[in-house]
Amino acid sequence: MSRLRSVTKAAAALDRRTLLAATGAATLTAGLGYALAPGGSAAATGPAPDGTLSSRRAPAAPLTPYPRGTTLASVATGPAGSGYRRLGAGPAWDRVVRAELSSARSGRAARRTALAAFVQFTDLHLVDVQHPLRYEYLRAQTASAWRPQEALSVAGAVSLVERVNALRGAPVTASPLHFVMTTGDNTDNNSRTELDWFLKTMSGGRITPNSGDPRHYEGVQNSGIPLYWQPDTDRRDADKQGHGFPRIPGFLAAAIAELRSPGLNLPWYSTVGNHDALPGGCYAPGDSFFAEFAVGGRKLMELPGSASKAIWDNVKRGGDPKGTAFRDLLRSNTRAMRRVTPDEARAPFTPAEYLAAHLDPAHTGPGPVGHGYTRDNLAAVTQYYTFRISGDVLGVSLDTTDPGGHYEGSLGTSQLRWLVHQLQEAERNGDHVVVFSHHTSKSMRNLREDPHHPGEQRHGGKELAALLGRHRPVLAWVNGHSHKNAITPHTGEPGTGGYWEISTASHVDFPQLARIIEITDNHDGTLSLFTTCVESAAPSRTDFTDLSQTGLAALYRELAFNAPGSRATLSGTPGDRNTELVLKKG
Repeated sequence: MSRLRSVTKAAAALDRRTLLAATGAATLTAGLGYALAPGGSAAATGPAPDGTLSSRRAPAAPLTPYPRGTTLASVATGPAGSGYRRLGAGPAWDRVVRAELSSARSGRAARRTALAAFVQFTDLHLVDVQHPLRYEYLRAQTASAWRPQEALSVAGAVSLVERVNALRGAPVTASPLHFVMTTGDNTDNNSRTELDWFLKTMSGGRITPNSGDPRHYEGVQNSGIPLYWQPDTDRRDADKQGHGFPRIPGFLAAAIAELRSPGLNLPWYSTVGNHDALPGGCYAPGDSFFAEFAVGGRKLMELPGSASKAIWDNVKRGGDPKGTAFRDLLRSNTRAMRRVTPDEARAPFTPAEYLAAHLDPAHTGPGPVGHGYTRDNLAAVTQYYTFRISGDVLGVSLDTTDPGGHYEGSLGTSQLRWLVHQLQEAERNGDHVVVFSHHTSKSMRNLREDPHHPGEQRHGGKELAALLGRHRPVLAWVNGHSHKNAITPHTGEPGTGGYWEISTASHVDFPQLARIIEITDNHDGTLSLFTTCVESAAPSRTDFTDLSQTGLAALYRELAFNAPGSRATLSGTPGDRNTELVLKKG
């Protein structure tokens, strides 16, 4: 019997791998485990009597495709041009068939069976906007240094969780959704506050997105500095004057108020990104100066243009991996700093602490325990693993961050050898493989030596892409980092069938998307990967007087749409959004 079984058939029988997973010898089989769980239907979010969103169990997935809640139904959009622009519900994005790796044969829709369906989150960037180590003062050099929507990142992420909970099934196959994978930059400043918010967002809990003074916001948005949008006042800051940003009284108090995440009603897995591993997303961890500054009572909020350009140019070229110039900058500008309330919770977390937090039973939610990471990972302080997606599909999560300090990535030789072993084992078992990482093939160009493994070679994106192309089981490489939708075919070597690299936009920059990925067997010698973009559950249209949790999530999207310096190209072309990606069976 062919090993290529539908999800429905796979759920009917426990194979050897499922039994191993159930006994703890392997990671939880996400697809089978969820399908077999009591009451294992997807969950939905609906209006409570008071009009707020709440979590509830949804009915079983329908027998027909279900595009509601995806960009196949509608997409938040606004007018082009200058000035502050209001969002509304716009036309849907069509599905594009891409056949660069194999021809799309007629009649496949009637033949196909589902092998797996899951959701990708990436680059959530849950931001502690009051953190002393933030370099907002570089905003004039790079739009990513500070965004006017960042104070609402937790509300936006919770609304994305609510959207996934509301989906009744996969939009093409109507298969149950089996898990969510986050592909890194879950946090922004390598801060314990942010890690706690991320884990509670994903698994459920009450979150107060505030640090320092428990009663008041202490950051750049009430500083009076015109470089930043001052939402609560009439001050003519640059965003109000040059971009028409509104005054919203009570914005900052609402932004740091407690909110609640229902948590995902699906199992979820975690992949690490450079902002999770490195202070500022680019400096080597472990410096005691940065650790003390993070929890201390001073914050630099403005800097002369010449100094900010020099520091950012250095970051872009990777010339300061240890943060020496950044440390010197902070030390030389002590008198220009403003006082803030110290907070030990802002301390940076180590890789071991990141693993331990995922393994904490308080954050298990719907599972699995550790969200992919195991006690073996904790003992070895490694952040890569495999997990069972469905009966015939294996997931491989990689750690592409650079422990030596750089926002671009690479792999060490030991991890590369481990990956080769996993791919060879999958080939012997007749499995398909989906690889997850934070960095894309084009952003793994940093081959600097890992200071913790002197003499070990580092391997870049071109080498990894070629390696994956040599192995028949690989169907897809799913990643983020670039904050842009992009889908790239990799032809691979003869006999492998090639694979698709699927890079998804962030959830901090507009258009703030996640992605559903479905894997199907067309029973004609080809497979299809269907990708469908989804937005959060927040309404497209905002109301400046609505500072509820839902209203803030809507405002998060609209502010991102209007953010000065934002790129209008991040949604990609139609062929990078809702697609059918055809490839040969290897």
